[in-house]
Amino acid sequence: MAGLVAALLANPLAAQDMAPGVPAAAPGLVLELNEIARADPDSCRLTVVAVNHLPQALSRAAWQIAIFDDKGAVTALPVLDFGALMAGKTKVALFDIPGTDCSRIGRIVVNDVAECRAEDGSDRRDDCLGGLATRNRSGIEFGL
Repeated sequence: MAGLVAALLANPLAAQDMAPGVPAAAPGLVLELNEIARADPDSCRLTVVAVNHLPQALSRAAWQIAIFDDKGAVTALPVLDFGALMAGKTKVALFDIPGTDCSRIGRIVVNDVAECRAEDGSDRRDDCLGGLATRNRSGIEFGL
């Protein structure tokens, strides 16, 4: 036991990796459905937070989402376009979904990457979908 404690004290990163509930590595990108609210009589407003944990900035980050109604039918496939995302930055954006009643939304799924480019022009689609994690603070299901 003393050897394990000494090893963890000598290598604090190993202690962090072994802590319950602490992920070994942070995701590259995070999308959080923060809030869903009626925008006007004929649209629903999504407040979505994007966090770029990648080591490089993105010149454009946009995801297509699928909106399912409360019966499981897909009702819309809008694109959430965040534009540029600086490295290490959190960005909040509002997206109005016309013709959508918030109370009828059953779940929202990140369907695909519409575009994901680094500042040097390279395609980063793998980072934008394969390295994507989701969080949810709304009352409906949200994820990949």
